[in-house]
Parts: sequence; structure tokens; C-alpha cells
Amino acid sequence: MTQILPYLYFDGRCNEAMHFYQQCLGGDLQLLKLGESPMAAQLPSITDAQILHSTLQSDHLVLMASDMINQKHIRGNSIILCVNCSNETELYEIFAKLSQGGLVKLPIHQNFRGNTYGELTDQFGIQWILNYQRLNT
Repeated sequence: MTQILPYLYFDGRCNEAMHFYQQCLGGDLQLLKLGESPMAAQLPSITDAQILHSTLQSDHLVLMASDMINQKHIRGNSIILCVNCSNETELYEIFAKLSQGGLVKLPIHQNFRGNTYGELTDQFGIQWILNYQRLNT
């Protein structure tokens, strides 16, 4: 196995969410609207603006998402996205951006392992951990 990649579902807010994540995390964003896909003719035109598939990608990030899912959407608490940051400055910047309109669950602090660490739920209900581990020198 080479990678496990998160795939998020937003029930109509994918475009907004992925642009928000691009502002917070950087990267190149690709969006495929349902109306631009071969599936468009099979569905009502009111769904044309919904995102069939999106990818936010940079050297160290791949985040995929959609508005389309073939099952009932139930937002749960079984998935948390963890960002291992390169330094404390990056951690503080990303934490501040992701927490806008969301809820800080655990403010940034030094945890028992000596890591800089914080937890939040963003404005779309996605849970995040941000972590920076100092290398012992």
C-alpha cells in the first residue's frame, strides 16, 4: 500500500469547503461539477453545480471531496484529519485559518510528549489535529 487518502463528503458545500481548505493549506484545487460530467444528462439540472469530485493537492497534501455519495450521510466522530506540521509557525498559521468559523476543542499547547499540539472542528464539521514534533538534537 503506498497511500491512504482522505475523501470527504459535504452534502452540497464541497465547493465552498475545498476553497476554504485551499486558503488554509495551499495547493492546487481541481473541481469537477456534476453538470460538466457525463452523468449530467442522467440527473436534474438543479444538481449541475454540485461537485462530483475534487482534489486539493500539493507536495505533502492530497485531500479529495465530493457532494455526491450513494448512501445516507451521517456526520460522525470516527475520523479526524491530522496535519503534521514542519514547524510551529506553520502550525499556528494553519490552526488560525482552519478554526475560523469553527470550534477550538483543544487550544495549541505543549503536550506530554513535548509536541506542539491543538485540536479543532472546522466550520464544515470536520475534525482536525495539528501537531509539530520537535526532533531531539
